[in-house]
Parts: sequence; structure tokens; C-alpha cells
Amino acid sequence: MRFVIVIVALLAGLLATPLCSADMPVVSENSLAQAPAAVTLGGKPLFYVRHRALSLMPRERAALISERLVRLARSPLVSPADVHAVEAETVTDIIAGDTLILTVTDDDARAEGKTRHELVQSYSDVIRKALEDYHNDYSVHSLIKGAGLTIAVTILLALLLLIIKRSYPVVRNTIESWSGTRIRDLKIQSFEIVSAGRITQVILSAVRWIRILAVFLLVCVYLLSVLSFFPWTRRFAPLLLHYLTNPLAITVKAVADYLPNLFFIAVIVVIAYFISRLLKVVIGEIGKGTITIPGFFPEWAEPTYKICRFLVIAFAVTVAFPYLPGSESPAFKGISIFLGVLFSLGSTSAVANVVAGIIITYMRAYRIGDRIKVGETVGDVVEKNLLITRLRTIKNVDVTIPNSLLLSSHVVNYSSSAQEYGLILNTSVTIGYDTPWRQVHELLISAARRTEHVLELPEPFILQTALNDFYVTYELNAYTDKPNRMANLYSQLHQNIQDAFNEAGVEIMSPHYSQLRDGNTVTVPEQFRPAGYVPPSFRVSKTDD
Repeated sequence: MRFVIVIVALLAGLLATPLCSADMPVVSENSLAQAPAAVTLGGKPLFYVRHRALSLMPRERAALISERLVRLARSPLVSPADVHAVEAETVTDIIAGDTLILTVTDDDARAEGKTRHELVQSYSDVIRKALEDYHNDYSVHSLIKGAGLTIAVTILLALLLLIIKRSYPVVRNTIESWSGTRIRDLKIQSFEIVSAGRITQVILSAVRWIRILAVFLLVCVYLLSVLSFFPWTRRFAPLLLHYLTNPLAITVKAVADYLPNLFFIAVIVVIAYFISRLLKVVIGEIGKGTITIPGFFPEWAEPTYKICRFLVIAFAVTVAFPYLPGSESPAFKGISIFLGVLFSLGSTSAVANVVAGIIITYMRAYRIGDRIKVGETVGDVVEKNLLITRLRTIKNVDVTIPNSLLLSSHVVNYSSSAQEYGLILNTSVTIGYDTPWRQVHELLISAARRTEHVLELPEPFILQTALNDFYVTYELNAYTDKPNRMANLYSQLHQNIQDAFNEAGVEIMSPHYSQLRDGNTVTVPEQFRPAGYVPPSFRVSKTDD
């Protein structure tokens, strides 16, 4: 109902707008005054006055005659039969009762190509018919008939709108139920061109627009009918019809004139579409590994398809540009130049990111799911496109990094070689010189083997990286194929190192840990100390000099 109200309001606005066009020629006031003018009654043109009389121009004569006819039509004392002609020597008067309607001259007759008698007879017949129609139109019977017809068409409109409203959900549900049964995928052998779901959505959209168009046409027909039922509004019906049909006629003519260019654009669009579909299929098979090209890696498939599709679209737009409507107009060219300057000035960083994204993609610096480090940020790659790369840290914090920044800095990839060679986890521990280095090696290797996801082969190994003043630095190196769990693995490895050394009774006395055995307890936890443990004390010896 709200939609109907909106349509009625728009049509009322059209009727309130004066009928004019920017393409109409400019007419001077003088030529307009001398142009033929129509004599009207009730909005209907009866005949035209083409010649001046005395000092009255045709337009002034027509207005005066129309005014007299309105007075006669509204007078209950004058009937159409009262209209008659009174001949004079050079003119003929057409009167009704005591009222002069108009004076016909020889100049009027010559302008119409008739004799004065013939023209007077013609005008008299037209006036009688017009007065009779006017009386009939404004009679009580005619007005009651118009009101009855208005009620009838209003009820008919309400019924039709109700039918459309009730039937639309049924039609929609029926079409949706046909998806996959009566409406099937459009295929060429096993290649799917358009899915059944997509075809169903197109049909539903068409039905929805048909519904809107049907409601619009019903409302227009209703308004045209109601306006034609009453004499006061009958003159608006042709005006409304003109407003409805004139844009349609202009549009149809413009489309017909533009059909050759439209056909050319359609051919370009179809060719570009099928080339894009072919590229998607071929490059998609390369990404799946079905088709192999030496030196072309599967992870390059998606960005390569995006680049090729962009080039195809850009080429199609370039070819079709001269055939677009208004492409030769100065306004269209000015907008194109403005957009080009705006794009070149405002998208410098964006273009830099796109170029960097393309370079990084073909450098194979990282892939989706890799654990990488950029600057101080360590995380897994969750998104990679031509503009940005998004990392998710171990704290579930998403970090967005522009590709231009990635290209200008070094990227550490922990995952690229983890499956083939294994990622080496390394950690250092410092032990005093009093503990044999072979024992330290054994303890560190046993701690590594206790850690989950540390590989048996290659075996863990130890490097003694420094001989410091008070202790030796031992570096444990262990292989893993789970780089995305580095934080947990390091935590478990450190826990196992502590347990292994505590179990062996070896104190981790560094870095910079000083000791003095004056009764203090050792640093080994109590559960790992031997039974009957007593803290050591000072030993004092006496010698004879």
C-alpha cells in the first residue's frame, strides 16, 4: 500500500509540473500573439482563430470567445438550439439568445479556405455540439455515473493489488522449490557455467520487478480512468498519458539508435567473460596440481588469475570506451581526466602496496599459514592479498602490515623449511666448571627427547658456545616440524631441562650466581635431594707452624 501511495504522489507531482522541454524553440511574444489560437470549452479545443479582428489578436479573440462559451454553457436559460447566425454585409455574427459568441469575417473564411457561410455553419455546429456535451458532462446523471465508475475501478484496483500481494509469496516459494529440480545447473559436459541457485535468483529478481511494474501500470490505468470520469479532471488524463509515454518513446528511440554500439559492447563483454572463465578453470587446475608447468608453483595460481582477470577487464574497458554513451562529450572527458588525476595523486601508497604484493607473491617469501617474523611481530599468516598481509600472533592479536613495508624489511619464515629439513629450536644454559661437560650433554639431550613434537631424527645436538669466567655456555639444538607451536615447545623444553638437571642433582648456578657453602641449602628442589641430606658447612683445619 505504501508503494501505491508513493506512485500516486509521483504522478501527482508530474501533473503539477508544467509541460516543457529544453529542446523547444524559443518563441517571441509578438509571434506568439499572432499565432493561431484554439477556442476551448471544458478543456476541449473546438476550432482555431487564425486572423485578427479589429484590435484583437487571435489569442485575445480565442480567449474572449472561450469565456463567452463558458458563460453560455453555465447559463440554464440558454440551450444549444438557441445558437444561430445573423448575417450582415461584410460579417456574420453567431449568437445564442442575446449573447454574441463571435463574429466571422471574410478574412477568417479565407484563412480557413472556405466561404463565410460555410465557416459560419461549421462553427455553429461545433458550438452546439460543445454546449450539448458540456451540459451532459456536468449533469447530475453524468456526475453520479462518474462516481459509480470511480468506486467500481477502485474496488477492481484493490482486488487486483490484493491478488498480486497474495500470489507473490506463492510464486516465490514455488520457484525456490524448483531450484535443483526443474531449474538445473547450466553446464557444458562437466563444466558448470551457471548454477541452479544463480538462475533461481535471476528468475526471482525478474518476478519481483514484474510485480513492481504490474502495480505501477495498474495505478497508472486507474488514475487515467478516474481522471476521465469527471469533466473537471478530464483534461489532465492526456497530460498524464503524455508524461508516461513520452519518456518511454524517447528511451526506445535512444536505445534503437544506440543498438549498433550496444551490440559491439555486448560482444566485448561476452568475450571478456568467457576469457575470464577459461583463465579461472586453467589456472585453478594449475593451483590444484592437475596441470603442471615447470617453474610455476601452485601458490602462484590465485594471484596470477587476479592479475590476468584485471588485465582482461582493463583491455575490455579500453576497447569499449569509445562506444559508451556520451564518451565523446566534453563532460565525460572532463570526468575521466579528473578521476585519472585523483587516482594518480591519491593512490600512490596503494599502488606501491599492490606492486609490492605482486613482487612478494612471486618471491614466495611466505604462504598462508606460515609462521613468520616481521620486525618485532611474530605470527601466522592468515590473509595475504595485493595490498596487505595480516598476521595473527600467539596472543590472537591480528596485525595488518602493508606489503610495501614487508618489501622494504626482512621477513623471517619459520615454516618454509620445517617440513623438509626441520626447524631448529635452540636454547642456552650455563653450568659451572665443576660439572663434567659430557654429563651436561646427556642431560640436555634427554630433556629434548622428552619434549613433545621434537624429532628423533635428525637427533638433537649440543654446542658449547662460550667458556666464561665462572661457567660454560651450552646451547641445545633440537629439530621440530611444528613451527606454529614454537612458544609451547620452548616452554616444555625449558621445563624438561629443569627436571633433567634436578633429577641428576646438577645445580644450574648461573648466570652470575655466586655461592658460599656456609650451611646454605643447595638450589636443587627438595624432592630431588638424597635421603638424609645435610647442608654443607665450613671446614676449618689447623696446622702447626
